[in-house]
Amino acid sequence: MNIWQTLYEKAKVQYDPKDVTPFIYAHNVVCALEAENGDIYTGFCVESCSGVCNLCAERVAALNMYVNSGQTHIKRMIAFRDSAPSGGGSGMPCGACQDFLLQLDQKNKATEIMIDYGNLETTTLGELMPNWWGNERYSE
Repeated sequence: MNIWQTLYEKAKVQYDPKDVTPFIYAHNVVCALEAENGDIYTGFCVESCSGVCNLCAERVAALNMYVNSGQTHIKRMIAFRDSAPSGGGSGMPCGACQDFLLQLDQKNKATEIMIDYGNLETTTLGELMPNWWGNERYSE
């Protein structure tokens, strides 16, 4: 099994959309990432009726990585709803997640993000945000 299959299978286990309470819906978007040391961390989306409390699966996985290991560099990431990313923007982290991941570690510019699982097509965070506002601060 290659690393992308492993990441897909680990994330897929988390997919179980449900109402947690009358105010919170979760597990409808899932993510698995490979940390710099090769460990795999997962996360799932948590949506509340107050948008500022929402947590995307990508940020939850990254926070799981940091909380459990202190690591901040992500080598690879896959995120999806009910099926693997199939191009056309599926599997892309939202702008808030892209920004958070770059704030978490400058090396995350090289993070590979799966955009078409069937064709093993990826992009990098740096390709998605080449002119990220924080580049200047890292260079200081």
